[in-house]
Amino acid sequence: MFLIINLIGIVVVLAIAYFCSIDRRKVDLRAVGVMFAIQILITWFMLSTAIGGQIIQVISKFFLWLIHCSMSGIQFVFADLVGKDGTGSFFITVLMPIIFIVAFFDILTYFGILPALINSIGWVLSKVTRTPRFESFFATQVMFLGNNEVLAITRDQLSRMNDKRLLTACMLGMSCISVSVLGAYMQLINPTYVLIAIPLNAVGALIITSLLNPYKVTKEEDIVYRPTKAEKKNFFDFITGSMLTGGKLALIIAAALLGYIALIDCINSILGLIYKNASFENILAVVFSPFTFLMGVTPSQIFTTAQFMGEKLATNEFVAMGHLHPILHTLNRHTEAVISTFLVSFCNFSTVGIILGSVKALFNEEKSDFIAKNTWRLLVSGILVSFLTAMVVGLFVW
Repeated sequence: MFLIINLIGIVVVLAIAYFCSIDRRKVDLRAVGVMFAIQILITWFMLSTAIGGQIIQVISKFFLWLIHCSMSGIQFVFADLVGKDGTGSFFITVLMPIIFIVAFFDILTYFGILPALINSIGWVLSKVTRTPRFESFFATQVMFLGNNEVLAITRDQLSRMNDKRLLTACMLGMSCISVSVLGAYMQLINPTYVLIAIPLNAVGALIITSLLNPYKVTKEEDIVYRPTKAEKKNFFDFITGSMLTGGKLALIIAAALLGYIALIDCINSILGLIYKNASFENILAVVFSPFTFLMGVTPSQIFTTAQFMGEKLATNEFVAMGHLHPILHTLNRHTEAVISTFLVSFCNFSTVGIILGSVKALFNEEKSDFIAKNTWRLLVSGILVSFLTAMVVGLFVW
């Protein structure tokens, strides 16, 4: 019964995207079907085959190794704040490793290793999904680099493209993550669900944007950005800047967590004056509960799951994961799978503001106004992609 409900949920998510489309007549349903089949195939391979499981274990061990390496620097600088077994506060053990991880992947980018990987995946994705090369490359890049970074490095192309393609790029950015935070995610939820959500979000974002914002491009328009040698800095200057960027990112996340958690507590205190059991999380949970039901979640865990979804949307995924982590052992396998994969993206209210700010800084007023008018589509796109990813994973975990 719950499997059937899960399947109905997928149909509902795709139907919502279709009926919210800018131009339903241009939707390529065959391409959407192909991309959905790819999502199913990826999930089956990762969760149901020995090779897929081994790949997940290898990648998980790789990121855990990166965290272990980062702890040597952390223990040297913060010796009094880190235990001999590597334990410490959230800021020390979860956020500080970001500094080294950012630097590590920037080194791979500097020597062309990461771009080559991204370009290879993007090329294959464009051929299989029948989506434009640029959009496929963009979806692949945001799997690794984050929304602001990819908007910045592709700004020259995007400035020459029509507004609808820029809107698709912004919607794709709502479902991204960044490799710099993967290690932190893996310390809070099951690494398997972190790693499987990444490719599913990329393909899911292409599905949802193909439904919400369909269009065709000519061969002349189907181009892909290539960085020039002149853009490369001196290696040591580059790597130092990378480490400083990682430090700023860790501080920004810490500041956002501190502020948002305090803000939610403030709102809940005010709501408590109106009604004893009222809270911001409970209000959003009521809104998300029907969708949680359509995920096939056990009735007794629907409201709890919906609370984490609402918390992620209102604040960010770190807040929600931090509150989810202590109770993971109380959830059944299906519930853990769907809520964990739902949380793995940057989709929240603040990301909308960040993307709008980036667009205003990088592009002209006309393009900025167009994106601002379609702000709701950015949010809808990100939420529907998270639901689709969670529901597809849910089909395989019971």
